[in-house]
Amino acid sequence: MKALFAALALLSGCTGATSSVRTHPAPDVSTVDTLFAAYASPEAPGASVVVLHEGKAVLSRAYGLAELPERTPATTATHYRLASLSKQFTAMAILRLVEEGRLRYDDRVAELLPGFPAHASEVRIRHLLNHTSGIWDYEAFVPDTQTVQVKDRDVLELVSRAERTYFPPGTAVRYSNSGYAVLALLVERVSGMPFARFLHERVFTPAGMRSTVAHEEGVSTVPQRAYGYVADANGFRPRDQSSTSAVLGDGGIYSSVEELVAWDRALDTHALIGEATQRLAWTAPTLPDGTSGRYGFGWFIDEDRGRPRLSHHGETSGFTNAIVKYPEQRLTVIVLTNRAGGEPWRLAQRVADLWLGSPGAIPWPFETFPNAR
Repeated sequence: MKALFAALALLSGCTGATSSVRTHPAPDVSTVDTLFAAYASPEAPGASVVVLHEGKAVLSRAYGLAELPERTPATTATHYRLASLSKQFTAMAILRLVEEGRLRYDDRVAELLPGFPAHASEVRIRHLLNHTSGIWDYEAFVPDTQTVQVKDRDVLELVSRAERTYFPPGTAVRYSNSGYAVLALLVERVSGMPFARFLHERVFTPAGMRSTVAHEEGVSTVPQRAYGYVADANGFRPRDQSSTSAVLGDGGIYSSVEELVAWDRALDTHALIGEATQRLAWTAPTLPDGTSGRYGFGWFIDEDRGRPRLSHHGETSGFTNAIVKYPEQRLTVIVLTNRAGGEPWRLAQRVADLWLGSPGAIPWPFETFPNAR
């Protein structure tokens, strides 16, 4: 893992990084189409995929349907709910506030956010960012029978029902949707504006993302919206929302692969935060036992055969997504789907391997990460 940190540190400007991606000849499009054959049915929910190399989209494809009753085809402009891919945007909101001097990574959350549970008084902002806070999962306190949707503001009361943290903050790692909902509340508290508005004004717009939205029912509209589905014995049925789908900080953003091209470019050109801050976001903490926490600020972090690799998967009601980024090779693959289940992270990796010319990558970190889902 030290080699990973060193490699990332050398990327002081990603635009100058040396590419070792096989592009001559580029992988055949038909090979990618074959990988996505299960999504290509004209009667089933689909997928959109983009491959970026050196800041340019070198492949963009879409398969299947964005909405079944109207038989609306999925396109590269179709907007899917990103699920946990949203976490990198929540982290970016915090990073912007830190660079402005309005927050510090080691600020105690309890001193900034009224209502934060007393049993978590030692939790710092960095603990929320890299999943080392130990605060309980708010989903554990939402009954299966609940019909009213949970909002970010409800998360504080839910996690306050616990009597302790899973472990002393900073000593271990456990994936936490609660942590990212709390980060959204911190953004609201410190900035004085709603989280969705902050994302629009301070993250999406300066990144060149014109139609991405942190969606609030009755407040905002998702353009070219994909709806979520789940398979059963009779085919696919709608499953677009759950009781926790309205929480924004951990997974409420809608975007398209076209919009995420602009996002990836903004990261590589440091359009939103400085190079040093970006390197920190892509650095996993070392735990007290000497092991890597494998998560930075909004990204899983590991090595794939000596290459630094950033990744994230996202699963929510009716949507499953994946992103993998090789900053040293300036290669990114994004797969968005509007169906529950499937393993788009494996597809994303197989597509990346076509460009890297080295199939058989190691599993993604989330697959063995405590509580990741």
